Amino acid sequence: MSRPDEGAPANGADGRAPAHGPTGARRRAVAPDKRTRQPTEVRRRLILEAAVPLVIERGASRVGLRDIARAAGVSVGTVTYHFGGVREILSEAVSIEIDSYYRPLGERMLAAATAAEGLTTLIEGVFSAETDRHWRLWFDNWAADASLEPDSRQHRRYEEWSDRVAELIARGRDAGEFRCPDVAETTTRFNALVDGLALRRLRGAPPLSIEQARSHLRRFLAAELDLESSPA
Repeated sequence: MSRPDEGAPANGADGRAPAHGPTGARRRAVAPDKRTRQPTEVRRRLILEAAVPLVIERGASRVGLRDIARAAGVSVGTVTYHFGGVREILSEAVSIEIDSYYRPLGERMLAAATAAEGLTTLIEGVFSAETDRHWRLWFDNWAADASLEPDSRQHRRYEEWSDRVAELIARGRDAGEFRCPDVAETTTRFNALVDGLALRRLRGAPPLSIEQARSHLRRFLAAELDLESSPA
């Protein structure tokens, strides 16, 4: 004789796993009007937060919808209800990562007492023990599908970051801390150097330490801004 719950679907209508207690006994269902459902944005954020560590650990090409669903504790159907696929999840995760990485750093460097101190904050901020995670996710997103245009939100956030770097350089120039004939060009070259060093550090060919990466940036800014000595 089959049990009453035999053949029940693996997940409920809301995408959650079956409600079994520690002993395996099925819990009594909660009346629909008593259930607490998370808002759509909360569920999307939880799925994204579960996906990021997987992508960083395995790489985007080795992460599937089932992996993300398992990590988030929801069904595949719940994931596909909120996202069109792994590519969309990765794109949104990178947008969140860019925001959480660049915005606080920009605030710290612009709050420094002098532009020179702000440069030190900038250099130490783009390469630290915590930033490899950011760079790995960022480059994996690029490599996932090089034929796609950058996500508009990513593009906007990156432009905002470039504006903050330019603002810091212009502040130092206007204060007479250093010289810079073309702030926009210096900003472009600085960001390109950061991206190149980050890629080399992640590839490890040849190896590049955090301090070595910082040293390259110091020398670049010392030459570019006509500093008597590179920022410490």
